Amino acid sequence: MAAQDVLGQTARLASSSALLQVLFRVVTFGLNAFTLRYLSRELLGVVNVRLTLLYSTVGFLAREAFRRACLSGSAKRNWTKTINLLWLTVPLGVFWSLILGLVWLYLLEVPDPSVVPHYQAGVVAFGLSAIIELLGEPLWVLAQAHLFVRLKVIAESLSVVSKCILTVTLVILYPHWGLYIFSLAQLLYVSVLVACYVIYFVMFLGSPEATKKSFPVAKVKALLPSFVEDETFVNWKEARLTWSFFKQSFLKQILTEGERYMMTFLNVLNFGDQGVYDIVNNLGSLVARFIFLPIEESFYIFFAKVLERGKTVKDQKQDDVAMAANVLELLLKFVLLIGLTITVFGYAYSQLALDIYGGSMLSSGTGPDLLRCYSLYVLFLAVNGVTECFTFALMCKEEVDRYNFVMLALSFMFLCISYFLTRWYGSVGFILANCFNMGIRIAHSTHYIYHYFRESTHRPLTGLLPSPALLLLYIISAVVTAFSEVLFCCDKGWMARLIHISMGALCLAATLVTMFCTETKLIHFVRSQ
Repeated sequence: MAAQDVLGQTARLASSSALLQVLFRVVTFGLNAFTLRYLSRELLGVVNVRLTLLYSTVGFLAREAFRRACLSGSAKRNWTKTINLLWLTVPLGVFWSLILGLVWLYLLEVPDPSVVPHYQAGVVAFGLSAIIELLGEPLWVLAQAHLFVRLKVIAESLSVVSKCILTVTLVILYPHWGLYIFSLAQLLYVSVLVACYVIYFVMFLGSPEATKKSFPVAKVKALLPSFVEDETFVNWKEARLTWSFFKQSFLKQILTEGERYMMTFLNVLNFGDQGVYDIVNNLGSLVARFIFLPIEESFYIFFAKVLERGKTVKDQKQDDVAMAANVLELLLKFVLLIGLTITVFGYAYSQLALDIYGGSMLSSGTGPDLLRCYSLYVLFLAVNGVTECFTFALMCKEEVDRYNFVMLALSFMFLCISYFLTRWYGSVGFILANCFNMGIRIAHSTHYIYHYFRESTHRPLTGLLPSPALLLLYIISAVVTAFSEVLFCCDKGWMARLIHISMGALCLAATLVTMFCTETKLIHFVRSQ
């Protein structure tokens, strides 16, 4: 597939995934606002922090390394061996689910049954849901490798909608069921998700469309593990790369979910405070995750397909190098401007957003400070996602192994800093520690990108430099909206709030106009792709 075709399909995958993340976050946003009226903060804290952490940890440890290894390189490969390798995620998921399930049941603090009923059933259900989802892993990788955009959008949309309908129904009818509600909803979510992939591939394989596309798998039976005579069961090059990524994934999971592990294992916050932190975290990441995560996932595939892993820039096709450098520069500029916009305007509108969303329960106390810090954290997330997706797509096995040692040291530093900052500043300390963590990771990735392109004429890191006029307007907007918050928000009535919102709208409009005038190359890229 030509590099330009890959870019077009990758851009469509990223935009479709972004729309999907909008759905996820808006639904979660609305669901939290709804359940706050019916359920306790403690119950939400157990579900959204502890049980979700169990589910994400099992899934991450069992499949993340396999995904990265099996999505690297061309889609043309021995898919029988790749599918065999991917099926190993299921026994690995069972292993992690059993081990971590026992930890969650017997080594961690058990919530008060009168406040959070049916905790044991919740642990079993969330661990089981991770295993069920892994049953569809070979199909997910096949779909991603061949850029089946519509399948991912439909499958994940149906599963999210099904989960939410069941959750809302049970919360209204049986609020006393406690964790049974979220356990049933989680099991329904993964069941619908896997069923959509299975139904699609059963209908697709053997069809005229599959033949026309020369799809490498011809029969449904080929999706199951199978032995090939006189050949190894798996591709050992992929298996070794998987092991390297597994060691890295283990450390990356600690860095990604570090604050939740701290809450879960060190009890630095009670379940009620965990619930508030998670609500603010979801609100703060509403924009960040529905844009940045799809870009990272989709353009990892683009860079891995266009450039060959482990080769220097001189050994690559120069046309592909030029396209990859141009795309990387524009992606960096795109996410940087989004991150700056959220940081600047998020500071002055955090308290108002929380007051509208959850009332005084969220807008008083540490809630506004949490969201302000998260607005800064979004900027770090924006840059890190793109720089790491390029770095991980190009690193050879030896470089991945070396990076694992960096991640090990960083993990230890992060946990120590998180612990002390949380003791000093409460839940805000988690976000400050995450900013430090992301800053170090960005420094490593930008160093790799700089050295990779050093022997070429391309300088994609210039994407991290906004135009001086736009930077000046960001500074002016930050000052104006901060004064507006002091004068008009948030206990002076709705008229004062409307004035505060109008001031922000004017500053945002001026920023967008300046952006369109000064960043013409970026605007053309976004419109064309």
